[in-house]
Amino acid sequence: MKPLHTIGIEQVAATVCGLLDIPSHDGAAQPIEQVLSAAEAAFGGKHADRVFLYNPDAIAQWIYEKYRTDLAPVEEGALFLPMRSVMPSVTPVCFGTMYSGVMPAVHGIQSYTKPVLTVPTLFDDLLMAGKKPAIVSTAGDSISKIFLEREMDYFIYQTIEECNKKALELIREDRHDLIVLYNGNYDTMMHRHGPEGTETLRALRENVATYAALCEAIGAHWGDHRTALVFAPDHGCHPTADGKGSHGCDDPSDMHIPHFYHFIGE
Repeated sequence: MKPLHTIGIEQVAATVCGLLDIPSHDGAAQPIEQVLSAAEAAFGGKHADRVFLYNPDAIAQWIYEKYRTDLAPVEEGALFLPMRSVMPSVTPVCFGTMYSGVMPAVHGIQSYTKPVLTVPTLFDDLLMAGKKPAIVSTAGDSISKIFLEREMDYFIYQTIEECNKKALELIREDRHDLIVLYNGNYDTMMHRHGPEGTETLRALRENVATYAALCEAIGAHWGDHRTALVFAPDHGCHPTADGKGSHGCDDPSDMHIPHFYHFIGE
């Protein structure tokens, strides 16, 4: 098995803090310097004042490499980072790490469970700095549950379509410094039909189209801001013997994921 990537999703939280020029909490992993350097160059030495994190579930690096044409709108003009997930590579564990900046043994979610995290998170860092974060997610999914009980805005809906519509509305309203949008449709289809099933690849293209729409909306409505727009899956996936798909293994197929950073504005 080839070695795992060295840049981990535990570094995302401090990276977002660095982009926004606010302190990250004690214990959080170090930020990704490549991202901060690229943002500084893109913004003429200034920091971002908006960050939008799009979390499409389960899109593996091997899927990006194999279906690169489908992901071309995400790749164009972006900083690509090959990232390492955490074990077990399941959704609540991974997002717990991504947004807390600490490993599962520290934040406490070490299996497919969805308790409210009590450790400091990126959202707490923004609130301490007087900024406004928001989460947009489908009901019952990890992001809709594990970061509750904070004085921030939660927009929880039954369908992905409602979530995406609300995210575009929030961009138009321009009231938040950080918006997180979760889409779980690729993951759902992958479990049912395999990572490369017809319905699964349709979901992948839907995620790409959603990201493109977010990019367009930010360009149209956040023209007075310097924005980092991030395409940030939580873990990868692999096919199973029964023709379906899964994840959770300590293997590059599940652990290697593509993250993309777009810098919009001046």
